[in-house]
Amino acid sequence: MNLEFVSHLSKQERDPSKLRSHRWFGPDDMRSFGHRSRLKGMGFDDVDFQNRPVVAILNTWSELNTCHSHFRNRADEVRRGILQAGGFPVEVPVMSLGEMLMKPTTMLYRNLLAMEVEEVLRCHPIDAAVLMGGCDKTVPAMLMGAISADIPSIFFPAGPMLKARWKDVTLGSGSDAWKYWDERLAGNLCDKDWKGIENCIGRSAGTCMTMGTASTMACVTEAMGMSLPGAACIPSVVADHSRLATQTGRHAVEMAWANWKPSDVLTAESIDNGVMTSLAIGGSTNAIVHLIAIAGRLDQTLTLERFDELSQATPVLADIRPGGKYLMEDFFDAGGLPALLERMRDLLNVDCKTVLGGTLGEQISGCEVIGDEVIRTREKPVAAAGGTCVLRGNLAPSGCVIKSLAADPNLLSHRGPAVVFENYPDMKARIHDPELDVSADSVIILRSAGPLGAPGFPEWGMLPIPKKLLQEGIRDMVRISDARMSGTSYGTCVLHIAPESAAGGPLAWVQTGDVVEIDVPNRKIHWHIEDEELARRAAATPLPNVVPERGYGQLYAKHVTQADLGCDFDFLAGRSPGQEPGIH
Repeated sequence: MNLEFVSHLSKQERDPSKLRSHRWFGPDDMRSFGHRSRLKGMGFDDVDFQNRPVVAILNTWSELNTCHSHFRNRADEVRRGILQAGGFPVEVPVMSLGEMLMKPTTMLYRNLLAMEVEEVLRCHPIDAAVLMGGCDKTVPAMLMGAISADIPSIFFPAGPMLKARWKDVTLGSGSDAWKYWDERLAGNLCDKDWKGIENCIGRSAGTCMTMGTASTMACVTEAMGMSLPGAACIPSVVADHSRLATQTGRHAVEMAWANWKPSDVLTAESIDNGVMTSLAIGGSTNAIVHLIAIAGRLDQTLTLERFDELSQATPVLADIRPGGKYLMEDFFDAGGLPALLERMRDLLNVDCKTVLGGTLGEQISGCEVIGDEVIRTREKPVAAAGGTCVLRGNLAPSGCVIKSLAADPNLLSHRGPAVVFENYPDMKARIHDPELDVSADSVIILRSAGPLGAPGFPEWGMLPIPKKLLQEGIRDMVRISDARMSGTSYGTCVLHIAPESAAGGPLAWVQTGDVVEIDVPNRKIHWHIEDEELARRAAATPLPNVVPERGYGQLYAKHVTQADLGCDFDFLAGRSPGQEPGIH
């Protein structure tokens, strides 16, 4: 990939006295003496930091996070770029949200990382920041924190891992794990083959190589102008990724001199660009929740109605699993996100600014698609529109979503009897019971899986197909929950039911045997129940107390909003950065 780009910030005036860090290091007073002397205690000299932009490298490296396991090296490469451009690099560790090993879900901690990023940037002598993230919730968390601090920031994505191969097929993390697990339960895959898949499906460092939440949010971030062009799709371990790290560091210095902040880049129109990009790439449904939260930090309102409006006008052009055939490495080879954006230029707000200081239109101009298999033409899209749809009805008064692109088309209009599970342990204990009264026409329902009920809004929404149905050849059913699902997941899964059951949503009172209907073409979900019966059930079944007695869990439960509002904390929304700290 050609990583050359033109910065519109390089000719900005460079006055050290206007740098934010000058307040810490510039004055001839006792406090600045103390600040300078402490840096010298670490081996630095005046020439290292005086009159230079201080650029923070916010590093989410962790040995418990495969997606970021290469960040030790990448941080050094970012540092190299900062030094090349005349900046003073400082590496700052922040919380690493690795989806696979954090329980119940990293979503429980997205807002905590956002708070950490905001306060780390605000309380230190930082002129600009490189946000090193990748795994799922890390991306929106770092953007949310940077927006609220409103200090020049540029995102550096972890990049997708290399595509895996097993026997004569390629494997995509997440998506093919679910697929072959079902085949194992159905008796079609032996233990040796299952172990073989385990040993090769995670081929390298980096994020999932399917269009999961990590790659979706990396693409969304690039489309919104918060990372360098082409950044989202570069595989994690190729040389281009190392060069990207160095270029990101260099450009962060220019952003510091220009004081080019998130508020100069992100607008309601750039949020729309992010939404349309998530749709055109067949991206994760999690992007909806994250973009609503990001918009909230900008004091903008992104509604489910607006998302659905854009969905109905945006074709799916990227043929990438789980909604398509290929993997992220193939997307990179086909030209990556800039080429896809150029192909849908007429739909985008191309006058939106980017971290380069120019416009998105300038950034993608002339980018070419290599072949038409991975990035489809407008005439032959993967889907003409509506890859993700918003439904409403008496089961989801505030809305819910379904990734229709990854669902069985025959199930998008379906009516059937509910099989209800009270919570995840109940589902795990009974779903594969041969005595479970369930058929292919049933609608499987899970409650107590939302932001409050789980807690944390985990990715349980791709509910398992009962083993006895797998053995009959069934591979999809209608499934409904107040949970999310992984961006690597697939199936006819209705998600993000709002309000959730633990917050008093109607899902709390559905019973096994009730008839539930979805009508995706008409954007409807309906629970067949009389109002009097619903009122009787609600009165007879009090809601459980889901607020923990102490700690972060209590803070979370008291302040998290519902899925349709982005699940941010109610006290963090709005564009009102805190006061600059006094230097005392």
